[in-house]
Amino acid sequence: MRPDQLDLLTTVSEPEIHPSGTWAVVSTSRPSFEVDSYVGQLWRIPLDGAGQPRRITRGRADSGARFSPDGSVLAFLRAVDGKPQLHLMEATGGEPLAVTDQKLGVREFCFSPDGSTIAFTARVPEAGRYGTDDDIPAALEDPRHFTGNKLQMNGLGWLNGRPLQVFTLTVPALDGEPALKPVGRAKPSPSGEKDDPEAVTLVPRATRVTEDQVDWSNPTFTPDGAALIVSGEAHDGRENDLVDDLYRLELQGKKSGQLTRLTNTGKPKQWIGAAAPVHSSDGKHLFFVGQPLGETGRDFIGHHAQVYVLPATTEKGVKGKPTIVTDASITVASQPRPFGDDGVIFTDDHRGSGRILTATAKGKVEVIFDGALMAQAVAAVGDTVVATVAGSRTMGEVALVRDGSVTVLTDFSAALQQQTSIVDPIEFETTGADGYPVHGWVLKPTRRGKGRTPVLLNIHGGPYAAYHETYFDEFQAYLEAGYAVVACNPRGAMGYGAEHGQAIKGDFGNLDMADILTFLDGALAANPDLDADRVGIMGGSYGGYMTAWIIGHDHRWAGAIVERGFLDGATFVGSSDIGWFFAGEYQGHSAEEMNRQSPMWLTDQVTTPTLVLHSELDLRCPIAQGLNYYGRLKQAGVDAELLVFPGENHELTRSGSPWHRRQRFEKILEFWGKHLPVKA
Repeated sequence: MRPDQLDLLTTVSEPEIHPSGTWAVVSTSRPSFEVDSYVGQLWRIPLDGAGQPRRITRGRADSGARFSPDGSVLAFLRAVDGKPQLHLMEATGGEPLAVTDQKLGVREFCFSPDGSTIAFTARVPEAGRYGTDDDIPAALEDPRHFTGNKLQMNGLGWLNGRPLQVFTLTVPALDGEPALKPVGRAKPSPSGEKDDPEAVTLVPRATRVTEDQVDWSNPTFTPDGAALIVSGEAHDGRENDLVDDLYRLELQGKKSGQLTRLTNTGKPKQWIGAAAPVHSSDGKHLFFVGQPLGETGRDFIGHHAQVYVLPATTEKGVKGKPTIVTDASITVASQPRPFGDDGVIFTDDHRGSGRILTATAKGKVEVIFDGALMAQAVAAVGDTVVATVAGSRTMGEVALVRDGSVTVLTDFSAALQQQTSIVDPIEFETTGADGYPVHGWVLKPTRRGKGRTPVLLNIHGGPYAAYHETYFDEFQAYLEAGYAVVACNPRGAMGYGAEHGQAIKGDFGNLDMADILTFLDGALAANPDLDADRVGIMGGSYGGYMTAWIIGHDHRWAGAIVERGFLDGATFVGSSDIGWFFAGEYQGHSAEEMNRQSPMWLTDQVTTPTLVLHSELDLRCPIAQGLNYYGRLKQAGVDAELLVFPGENHELTRSGSPWHRRQRFEKILEFWGKHLPVKA
């Protein structure tokens, strides 16, 4: 894939199956150079062989489809002036009706069991902040006051003054007369109030259910429709831990707005971070995804997300405590959905791929799909199971799952397959000096230059993340330019068990570096057509850390690219949105330990030509990390370059401006063309 072919990359959402089980809906998204943003619509996917997939909406960016329980209404989010707003349409087709006009957009929503009500979450900006007053630009807003640890969020900015709150609205009749804006003599007299409750609105009035400064998420109705189950941090000490709890939020009568905590009640010895609640079809159980967080509520490293279950709640609360129904060999990777009478279905992350599993309230867990394609998300109605899957030649398709195999129903990557030369990864495993197996992939270009092929060693972020055996634009762009790619999941990565994920805690740069270099050396030895004397190294985030760390210890490299790096734990504290806990949990809480594991203090050892890439608005690995590292390299006399992207955050490579993503690729290939040229 060339950089100018980024607009061929189509991703697919989780599927939503119509209650009849005969068709499903997904949303697609792709980068567009025309509008320098992401575009996509909803697609109808027949499941009974009757017809072909077809686009059913025409918005610029439509997503998040959900059917009403009786299947008559399809709800979804549509970007309006860049903000997602809730829209409804008849499932049989027709013009969508906008039903929200939230100032900062809607995040997520759900239907009540009888379909008469929708609950949604939206950020509520404080008056005078975040563009709510045209006369008060951002630079002149009131100062922000904090007393806790949680200040910012990458991709959002400051947290205070815009909590994520819960609303409900009555589903309007879709065949009713449309609302019209009064003009002339029909205009109401102004009350002088900016938020006049009697002001004319073109959307149904929503009722705000929560009135606090807590971020609430994952709303789902209780089976009787009397309450919502929501996830949030409303407990004492929330500024010092990572714990999200489930709460029952009452919706009716005098108790409306009352919250009852369901998880981490009493004085738990082991905290759980709880999210993604879903009721079983029989209404007797409440499942959720939980992450063990240890005694402190901050011990997140290597603890896999698991499926837990509670008895369904009533107005009087819930009897019993959460029990875990999966085990440490499973890392839940998608939103569980109801399956059967008393179970759920979900996907996990396993050795660079994704399986489909089911779990019952009694703890019976089954793998129902473990194939060549990676399952990303799944849903079920009766015995009809539909999944979003990806593979080495597609970023996402919709598939019917039956008897342990899948039937792919779409071809969203057809243009990508037709217009580019895709290279399939070759699975490879080698063994380190301490006998530990290291798993990953080698990819070789189809069009090679003269002599042996130069190699790019790629290191993933996280560290608790993983490369997968699916199409990855990064790798395909380098392959198109004539480079081989070597990539592995060293100790610290996800998908290989808790011990694997926790192995680098308190000792960054030791076992992980050993695994990465072991894998590279093994791949080079097993593939003599690769040029062991011409190798570049690159990575982003934690991969940026490992790149900077390795070039401070090993000097074989033709060049290095350090992107959005976590480069110094001590200065990460207070500057990163996760700085208050991340560096301390991974590297230790003393400055001495952080400095021992910091590549910032190794710049005088670097001899490798280095390109530093960073984004101006990166709050995860703040730009000061990259600027400081680059400045130190220059002072040390290293051949160093810096490329900074305005307006972008930590997610540049995944959701940044399409033109910026293209320019990034072009600069990377220019850098490798200079320092590691492919021989003609």
